[in-house]
Order: sequence, then structure tokens, then C-alpha cells
Amino acid sequence: MFVSYKWLQDYVDLSGINATELADKITKSGIEVEGVEKKSEGLKGVVIGHVIEREQHPNADKLNKCQVDIGAENPVQIICGAPNVDKGQKVAVATVGAVLPGNFKIKKAKLRGEESHGMICSLQELGFESKLVSKDYATGIFVFPDDVEVGKDALEELGLSDEVLELGLTPNRSDALSMLGVAYEVGAILGREVKWPVVEKEESTEKATDYISVKVEAKEDNPVYIAKIIKDVKIGPSPLWMQTRLMSAGIRPHNNVVDITNYILLEYGQPLHAFDYDRFGSKEIVVRRAKDAEKIVTLDEAERTLTPAHLVITNGSEPVAIAGVMGGADSEVKNDTTNIILESAYFAGTVVRKASKDHGLRSEASARFEKGVDPARVREAGERAAQLIARYAGGTVLQGTAEVDELTMEPAVISITLEKINKLLGTDMTVTEVESIFNRLKFGVDLDNETFTITVPTRRGDITIEADLVEEAARLYGYDNIPTTLPIGAAIPGHLTDYQMKRRKARRTLEGAGLYQAVTYSLTSEEKASQFALEARESIGLAMPISEERSQLRLSIVPQLLEVVKYNNARQLDSLALYEIGSVFFKTEDQELPEEKEHIAGAITGLWESHPWQGEKKPVDFFVAKGVIEALFDTLGLADQISYRQAQINDMHPGRTAEVLLNGDVIGFIGQVHPTVQKDLDIKETYIFELSLKALAEAEVAPIAYETIPRYPSTTRDIALVVDQATKAGDIQNIIGEAGGKLLKEVTIFDLYEGERMEEGKKSIAYSLKYYDPERTLTDEDITKAHEKVLEAVKEKAGAELRG
Repeated sequence: MFVSYKWLQDYVDLSGINATELADKITKSGIEVEGVEKKSEGLKGVVIGHVIEREQHPNADKLNKCQVDIGAENPVQIICGAPNVDKGQKVAVATVGAVLPGNFKIKKAKLRGEESHGMICSLQELGFESKLVSKDYATGIFVFPDDVEVGKDALEELGLSDEVLELGLTPNRSDALSMLGVAYEVGAILGREVKWPVVEKEESTEKATDYISVKVEAKEDNPVYIAKIIKDVKIGPSPLWMQTRLMSAGIRPHNNVVDITNYILLEYGQPLHAFDYDRFGSKEIVVRRAKDAEKIVTLDEAERTLTPAHLVITNGSEPVAIAGVMGGADSEVKNDTTNIILESAYFAGTVVRKASKDHGLRSEASARFEKGVDPARVREAGERAAQLIARYAGGTVLQGTAEVDELTMEPAVISITLEKINKLLGTDMTVTEVESIFNRLKFGVDLDNETFTITVPTRRGDITIEADLVEEAARLYGYDNIPTTLPIGAAIPGHLTDYQMKRRKARRTLEGAGLYQAVTYSLTSEEKASQFALEARESIGLAMPISEERSQLRLSIVPQLLEVVKYNNARQLDSLALYEIGSVFFKTEDQELPEEKEHIAGAITGLWESHPWQGEKKPVDFFVAKGVIEALFDTLGLADQISYRQAQINDMHPGRTAEVLLNGDVIGFIGQVHPTVQKDLDIKETYIFELSLKALAEAEVAPIAYETIPRYPSTTRDIALVVDQATKAGDIQNIIGEAGGKLLKEVTIFDLYEGERMEEGKKSIAYSLKYYDPERTLTDEDITKAHEKVLEAVKEKAGAELRG
């Protein structure tokens, strides 16, 4: 809904508040103002000029040389190419130095040898959209009415000095689809009165009922239909002020009668329609449902096929309009129209929407009927339109109306207590404050002690229950004034538990490492149910399985991930990295429901990195998978509590599999799928892991500790130790760490040798040891003393010898 700031001033006093401030207040009260557009932003120097003389340009067939009075001491010469420019016209002139939209500056020019001091403008050149410009001026300059003053600011006369507020209305606020509706809203916000247009009836002695009768067959769809007859109208342009208001609201001007019906639609929110009485085809109006396959040619010259789901206005035999959507071409008001039927009616929103949707006709009228118009304004809107047609089209309004009125819509009456309003809002408003809010909204208020009985006017059809009244009280009281409170309770809504937070961290870490989340079935076959299970427990079978492949609840997630790998490999997606956080299920003896635990599992295959341009390829191996879960442990703050040990697990590679331990307890495994299993599944070398999320999430995490950056240098010593083939590198690393004492800060493995020069049954493992003291520079004596302890320890506890 586009709202003209100056037009709004006709209905409510806006003194002391500009358009931007008003927009802010409307937004804070619950209706979002999406923008405020100042039409003349950046424009200047455009005045009304009078074309005194026009003659053909001596050197150009399509140019005219005009002498134009712009209110200055002397007329100016302007070269104009518009086909409709002529002597005697009053036009918009951009003078030398003027600025037009797009920062286009007008300068003195010479066109084909003739000087031009300015530009005669079209509406498009002044910033109006082409679709909003009247057809009379769509391809040429705009011509003002004769009564405008030469030299006056043309932008002011064209309404471009106005500001337009764009309201983003929700479907329930159909009351604000009119200027009067917005005026009620603004009046409530500012605490000011709303001024209605004064409707003065000027009717002839002839009666409308002598010319037309109304019959409604579908009374549920059309409980009110009012027709007025206006004779001897003269079709012409509507007043300039009306045209500019319509264009500001996004409606194209046509002629005085059509423009007045559109003007009332914007002013009252009540759609109207004018029929040419002499082309109507009869002296009766019949409103009914359309017959099957009945046809009508609408105003857009399209022939439309109707169904009994559509409501039509007929002349007793032929449809002349689709009710609430669009009129027919045969009864359209044209330039030679002299007598009109003015329709003002209330149509049910459902039947209008059906026709609008079926025919793809979305109009300003249909939008209002769909959302709901105020039944109390139907009659008054018709009278106001008749008054304006008589004034600006010279028509004679016949006495009375031809009508059917069986509408029994009553205002909603709702009771609510002050206590309930304050309890729901968390406020401490007084009776006086609440009463003032409802009075400002122009609701009927009956106060009994602290109980309000509110009579809601029919214009606010969105208010039907107590909660609606509470919302009205809240928004007029001011959302900014409602106190902020924190929820109290053992479980605060919206707060993640520690477990949920760690699950989220785990998901983000794995996705950050390059793994995609998979969601697989919790149901599997009996054969796969216990495969790769962390706990040797009995699986649970379904009482009524849909198939044998989905007959058991899973004990492990890995088999389902391997199925995903198989599915993708079969479709030539060879490089894949997946993870899933999901539940596994264990049978219990004393409970009917299974025990449910959450696990994290992953499967990685193919290339981990590929840089063809550099000729680099890195296939997935054990250490890639191990690096992924180590990143997870580091994120959860458990890196220091994790250890690994070689393991033999069914269906896993015997030399590339390890158990994962948390503080000495097994919580999962990592390794390569056994080659025979890979062959059975027809997949390539694949590495998997599965961990207990419950164990990871419930583990105690040491508080974060910070150490100063060492100011003193460190010293590194490398040693290569010869040990038995069966000796584990990790065991030796632990021995070194314990023996090195507080000066030994890091121990890393950097080489393994098992070549032909090594004694049979032996291997060489090389370690890098870093020593430093944060408080001082270590001497060779300090380092040698600590290092000798390390060498003695590995010799005594692991039988290791320094490699010569």
C-alpha cells in the first residue's frame, strides 16, 4: 500500500511530524514501512511554461521550434521533438540549470543550427513510470489544464513534492488498504482525530429505481448490492490533483469517471465499478453464479470461459462483469458515455479469490475483496463517488438507489480484564492507559471495574478474540516500553544443553574437515545388524518388518555408510567422505523399549586431495581418517585423554585397525575395511570410524589453561632406536615422555626403517625430542642430563638401543 503523506493530511493532522518520523512510528506500532520515497529527490528547476508559438524546425522534419513563456521577463526558445506539442499548451519546462532524474543537467544547446534554452518534458522524463502515465501522454509531452499558473513550480503541481510511504501489510491488516484505514492507524498512534470526507447529496427528482432494478440470486456471495444512476456525464480527464494522487498510489489515470472509482477505492478501501447505462443491455441487474462454459469478454479484451464457481453481474441474460474482479468490455465507460450505473457492493472473499485465481486476474479490487472490506462503508463509498462524479464529470445523480441489502454483519464484542492484559504482556498498565489505547483506536469501550467490554468496529475484521485485543494494547503501548525479563526455571527454553552443544560442535568440525552428513536407515538386515558393533549385544527384530533388508534395529552405523559408499561408487563417484550422527539400539531384558545410544561414524574413500594442475594426488589412508577424528577430539577438549592401540576386529584390516580409548576405556575404533568385505561390496579402499558420542559428550573436560609464549630458545635432539619388530612405537613414546621430566615438552615420531640393513626381527624408529624451560636458557649440561635419563629408560623398559 502506497500512502501519500500530503493526501493523508486530508484525514488526520500531521503537524509537527515529518514523513520519516511518521514512518518510524508506524513501523514501531506493528505495520512495517518498507520505505519513504520523496518523488522530487534530486530534481529542481522545472516550471510551468506556456507555448506562445510553435513552428517547424527549418532544418529538421521531426523537430519543432517553440517560443515558451516561463514566467521570466522574456520568452525562451526551446527545440522540442514531441509530436503532440502545440501552440497554447501549458507544459512542464526544465529550464537551463535544471536537474532531472539520473542527475541529468539541462544546458544551453544548439540543435540543427537553432538554439534551445531548456527542455519541454514528458512525465517519464520527470520520473514517472511509463505504466502510470495516461495513454494520452504516453508518447509525448504532458499538457497541464488551462487554469495552472505560468512560472509556478511544475513539480509541486504534479505532486512530485510529496513523499510516499510504502506499507508492507500482512494479510490480516486489510483495514490499512485505504487512506481512511491508515488515517485511523495514524490517529491512534498520534492521539489525533480522524476527519472523514464530507458527503453532500445533490440528487434530481428522478428516481434510480425507474431506470434499473437489482436482483441477487447468490445472496451468500453478495449480501449487499447498491446501484446508483448518474445521467448526463461528460467524459474527460480527471482533475490534475486526482491524477497525481492515483499515480503516487501506483494507479494509471484513465478518465474522470474511472479515476473517481479508483480514487474511492484508495480512499475508502471499497471497490466500485461504473457501467455504461446505454450499453448495459437491459434495465435490470441480476447477480448470480455463472453457467457452465458461459463466456465473457473482459476489459482487457480477453474472452474468458466461466464456471458455476464464479460470481457474475448480468443484465438478466448476459454477463457484464466478473464480480469483484473485472468488468466486461461491452459495458465499459468510453469517451461517448453519457449515463452510467455506479455499482457499490460487498462480495464474499472466497468467491472473488476463486475467479481471480482461475483467470489470472489480480486487481486492486480483487485484493481488497479477498482480504475483506468494511461492510459499513459500502453505501457511503457509493454516495461519495456519486458526489465527485457530479462535481468533476458534470453528471446528475438520480434520487435513491436500486439495491439488495441483506447483510447482518455485527461488530465483534469482546471482554477482557486489565489483569489478563498485564499478565500476558508483562506490563503494569493502568486502567486509564488501556482505556486510552482503545479510545484512540476508536473502539467502543464499556468499563466495569477493571473489565473492558470492547465493541470492535467492522473495519477491523482481524480482531475476534482476547489475544487480538492484547496485541492492540501492546503495539499502541509501544513494544519498546514492554519490560525485558529473563525466563526462570530449571530448563530455559531455547538454551542448548551441554550434550547438544557438543553434538553441534562435532557436526561442525566434521563438516569443516570436508565430510558430508549422511542420514541412513536405522533398520537393517539380520546379517548386518551386529557387523562393526562396538558392543556385543543382541539386536532387536521388528514384529512386522516391511522387508528382510529392514527387519532389525542397527547396532552400528558403519554398515549403512558402506551402503552409501557402494551406491555412489557404482555411479562413478569414487572420492567420498561421509559422516553420520545417529542412534544405535540395544536389547534390554527388563524393559520393553530398547536402550538407545548416539554414535558418530564416518567412511572415507578415494582421493583426499587432488591437484591435477600440479600433478598432486593424495589418496585416503589410515592417517587421514585418524587426523579427522583427532580434530574432533581437539574441538571437544579431549585430545590429552585419547589414546590408540592396535586391534583385531571382524571385517577390518588386521594391520590397519586401532581401538580408540578415552582415559583407558574403549569408546570406538578406526581403520580400513577388510579387503574381502571391500570386494564383496564392490568398493575401493575405504577407511571407517565409529565412536560413542555419549562417552565423548559426558567426559569431563579440563578447564582451559594458558601458558606464556616461551622467551627462551628450545633445543631439539633426535634419536633413532633399534627395537624388536613387535614393540609398539607408542609405548616407547610414552616411556620417553615420562623419563624426560619437566624439560621435555614434545616427542614426535618422524621415521621408521625396516630395510635390508636392519637385523632380522628388528626395526628402527626415530624420535624428535624438544627441550626448553620457560624461565631460562638451558645449558648443554641440563639437556644432556635429561637426555641420558631418556636413553636409560628406553633401554631398561623397552630393550631399545641407539642405532649406530
